[in-house]
Amino acid sequence: MMAFQDKNRTPRERAEDLLSRLTLREKVGQLNQRLYGFSSYERKGEEILLSQELQDEVERWGGLGVLYGLYRADPWSQKDFSNGLYGVYAKRAYNQVQRYVMEHSRFGIPVLMSSECPHGHQALDGYLLPVNLGVGAAWNPDLTREAYGVCGRQLKELGVHYSLMSMLDVLRDPRWGRSEECYGEDPVLCARLAKAAVEGCQGAGVPVVAKHFCAQGETTGGVNASAARIGERELREIHLPPMQACCDAGVQGVMAAYNEIDGVYCHGNPWLLKTVLREEMGFAGAVMADGCALDRLDNLTGSSPASGALGLSSGVDISLWDQAFAHLEEAVEQGLVSQEAVDQAALRVLEQKFALGLFDHPYLDEKEPEIFKVGAYPQSLELARQGAVLLKNEGLLPLQAQGKKIALIGPNAHELYNQLGDYTPQQPEGAGVTLLEGLQALLGEQIPYALGCPVCGADDSGIPQAVELAKESDLVILAVGGSSSRFAGAAFDTNGAAILDGPVQMDCGEGVDCSTLRLPGCQEELCRQVLATGTPVAAVVIAGRPYAIPQLAEKAQALVYSFYPGPWGGQALAEVLLGEVNPSGRLPASLPRSVGQLPCYYNSKSSYAALRYCDQEPSALFPFGYGLSYTSFQAGQVLFPQPLSRKALRAGERAQLRFTLGNTGDRPGWAVPQLYVHDVAASTVRRVKELKDFQKVCLQPGEEREVTLSLGWEDLALWNAAMERTVEPGEFTLFLEEGGKELARGTLTVLP
Repeated sequence: MMAFQDKNRTPRERAEDLLSRLTLREKVGQLNQRLYGFSSYERKGEEILLSQELQDEVERWGGLGVLYGLYRADPWSQKDFSNGLYGVYAKRAYNQVQRYVMEHSRFGIPVLMSSECPHGHQALDGYLLPVNLGVGAAWNPDLTREAYGVCGRQLKELGVHYSLMSMLDVLRDPRWGRSEECYGEDPVLCARLAKAAVEGCQGAGVPVVAKHFCAQGETTGGVNASAARIGERELREIHLPPMQACCDAGVQGVMAAYNEIDGVYCHGNPWLLKTVLREEMGFAGAVMADGCALDRLDNLTGSSPASGALGLSSGVDISLWDQAFAHLEEAVEQGLVSQEAVDQAALRVLEQKFALGLFDHPYLDEKEPEIFKVGAYPQSLELARQGAVLLKNEGLLPLQAQGKKIALIGPNAHELYNQLGDYTPQQPEGAGVTLLEGLQALLGEQIPYALGCPVCGADDSGIPQAVELAKESDLVILAVGGSSSRFAGAAFDTNGAAILDGPVQMDCGEGVDCSTLRLPGCQEELCRQVLATGTPVAAVVIAGRPYAIPQLAEKAQALVYSFYPGPWGGQALAEVLLGEVNPSGRLPASLPRSVGQLPCYYNSKSSYAALRYCDQEPSALFPFGYGLSYTSFQAGQVLFPQPLSRKALRAGERAQLRFTLGNTGDRPGWAVPQLYVHDVAASTVRRVKELKDFQKVCLQPGEEREVTLSLGWEDLALWNAAMERTVEPGEFTLFLEEGGKELARGTLTVLP
């Protein structure tokens, strides 16, 4: 028995022994993830055939390191229920691929399967959640952990070994098409939810690859994969905390981001991927490249071998669809990178395979996998409920439907894919609930409905019919917004990003960046004409990004904002509108008054007067943390913390803000008390306000509960002029807020 075959040895010991037996080519093969897994097979009825491309790749490398997207199903992959993998087909395909790879490897090395799970598994019958902005709007880490635990169970059953999950991007420019993949604009909110998602998925036994590292949400002008033109302090204050939180949760993988930071590509940045990620944050897993990103290093190096060498020496372990890592043998032979660098990366891949037990139990049972339905797994529906944000209510909501004619108008009233977001698989017939279906189910009657206009494009021919319906009705629910659906037609780049070529009903998603934040197509005209009828309007915006909607906000009697709420979002929104559910969402990102206000995040630096222009109100239309309820909350007996010394904070003591929180209304409801801090005097410029702690608390009518929010060393620390992390003595202003309303204000003194 060879040492790597000994089950009694540790995964590291087994991996080291196996590594010593491999040729350079076999080692390089373990680092390559060049194939599109969905192109690695063909399903013809009951038969599954492995592609020649897969067979050639296995022969070339004497095995296979990682295979991306075997189960992926969407318009890019061109897989659906007629030719894709679901049910027992998925398990059979997995076993066929795994068996072929192991039988054509000298040492029977299995392959790792990576799969997309940005808001649920991107596979046929995948359990889907609201997009990240929708999860961010729920402000509920515990529910997020539960929801991703469900996703992890599904991934585990299908043999997924790396769950690729968007969770590191902090939204700083809503023009960016991938805004929906961010939990919000604040690093603390993003970090809490990212950590919860990692704990949920990995707690179910599936390693997470957290993406994207780092600062991709900063952008230049909202353009995808563009430069993050920031310095180290901004990087550390805003964009690194989610990654640190994931490391604290023991995340096992991370994906580098496309962008460059101050002129250095993330994929070619050893300071970022080694010094910060591994040495400072303690990350011990594998770093994966983003799709074709290593080839973009050709912009610096001029050749594939040099790009592969730069990526590997900078800290990338596993490629994705690129040519660069396929030339690592040449790079070693040319002296561009050391064989020790190849060995180190290959060791991480092999150790992961041993840690997952793949050498000892490589195959799946071929019983029908569980289909994760909302009845047994309500977490996605509950996130949609808690993520709906009530922004305005002039007494119209909850709707009093008895004896009234309610009309439903708008392009997002009855289109399931418009509420699912990007990275979405085909849905089976009858899956999900649209707003129209949700309202009809609750009211037990048919509701008059008019499209009005499509999401995008210049077709306004349906507006007159919608206006007539509004005039005939007692009240209107106006469902507008955006779509990241690829199912209405789109072309695709080599990395799967959408290319808008011709008429496409898509205004958000990867590759779909906007120069304006207005409602797309003819929707503003639809809104204008419907509102002009004088019929009371409850507007519902279903979107993947914050829009600038000042006219709609001013003239509608009620306004609900829902970031793509997932398959059961229509049911959740109907429940909110009719009062079955009390809205508890709070904005995870500010809504600007216009695109000219950008940047419009709440935590600007105190060195300038943010949002101040001579032709516009000096505030966001609706700020971060804002959200109304059908009940009211009040804080009492607020006890601000006593002074604490720097030594006490360093030793782990925390400054505690204690208060009673009461529900003073007549409905049960969720409150989201939020603790913000402003450093009054410091050696570097601080922000006007910074979120540091929050809770989500459910209270019955008349109920009071004691709540504690706290601050520790990290919450009060800054990066000083020498880029050292420290807490400086002095005074901090503390703000206790709920739903955008200040409940109390006080101070904390930090002693020398």
